Amino acid sequence: MPDGSPGTGADPTGGGCDAGRVSTVITDIGELVTNDPGRGDGALGLLRDAAVVIDGDAVAWVGPARRAPAADERYDAAGRAVLPGFVDSHAHLVFAGERAEEFAARMSGRPYTAGGIRTTVARTRAASDDDLRANLRRLVGEMARQGTTTVECKSGYGLTVEQEERCLRIAAETADEVTFLGAHVVPPEYAGDPAGYVRLVATEMLAACAPHARWIDVFCEDGAFDADQSREILTAGVRAGLTPRVHANQLGPGPGVRLAVELGAASADHCTHLTDADVDALASAGTVATLLPGVDFSTRQPYPDARRLIDAGVTVALATDCNPGSCYTSSMPFCIALAVRDLRMTPAEAVWAATAGGARALRRDDVGRLAPGARADVLVLDAPSHVHLAYRPGVPQVAAVWKAGRRVPA
Repeated sequence: MPDGSPGTGADPTGGGCDAGRVSTVITDIGELVTNDPGRGDGALGLLRDAAVVIDGDAVAWVGPARRAPAADERYDAAGRAVLPGFVDSHAHLVFAGERAEEFAARMSGRPYTAGGIRTTVARTRAASDDDLRANLRRLVGEMARQGTTTVECKSGYGLTVEQEERCLRIAAETADEVTFLGAHVVPPEYAGDPAGYVRLVATEMLAACAPHARWIDVFCEDGAFDADQSREILTAGVRAGLTPRVHANQLGPGPGVRLAVELGAASADHCTHLTDADVDALASAGTVATLLPGVDFSTRQPYPDARRLIDAGVTVALATDCNPGSCYTSSMPFCIALAVRDLRMTPAEAVWAATAGGARALRRDDVGRLAPGARADVLVLDAPSHVHLAYRPGVPQVAAVWKAGRRVPA
């Protein structure tokens, strides 16, 4: 098993880190998930009896605990497992209100449709900036305390030029990645003119929103936007400098996955109802399939078949899809447990998908791994192994979290 190598700001001889920056050594790690196969065992790059040195906001050193360089502060992991922070690449966090009654109705037999989104749109439009900001920060803090250190946040509950711009501006204050989702559903005022709404999204709304976002997304689904409408919006987004992501094949078979591949989308999200051609397209194009098992849990829909995707060579990510309607969970550990139980993933595959897979879906190489130069996003489990995330579902297991080198308050 290779020894750790020094990175920026670290002295491998034990001489400490650069002056003026706080450094921390996390030592006595029983199992370290690096997601660096060249550094340790298997796809997770597992190291035993390991240490990690944080210098400022970056990982400076990774290797055997006995060789760890000195640091300003020391955290004793006491034989517990340490992982990269989770990367949640799909969430809808700028909203007002909740939809518990809708959830209860689904549990009584009402089928899930895209229409409930309009309920949240009305409440979000009526909310103040401060209310939206407070709810966003509450949810991001809730995620962080459960080990999520990178969060993608979409708009989609404003659906006017002014409201979508407002939601993205607020999202950009807190979220790591921001996605313009003006094409979530057609709002009530355009019910008789969906083509007019598509034109609005692809022109005036896009122009107002693009400065606040890196990504553009479309809900390509029956009840939302068809293939031609989705292509028009996503193509306009590409011209404006945004990179596509697509809500695809959630409610039934459809064109979303193939459209995502056609347009070079970073990810196709949901991927519940796939044909063999869809799977082959994902595998050949390198578009990440982001699976959202919390949605299927809370809507009683079929789960996607991760085993089929992984065996075909598709890169898979896991995310929460935290939103007030179809999936009001912020817990990546919960989604990992569902993925192992119901998506037919191994614990190692699920952990990789929730960390490195999410980073791939966001085209990031600085998160989702623990190696010199990566952002210092570190999760300490109150357990000896990453397997416990699925082995002990529903049990609080997060002992400590660092995001960009800063300890997250418990």
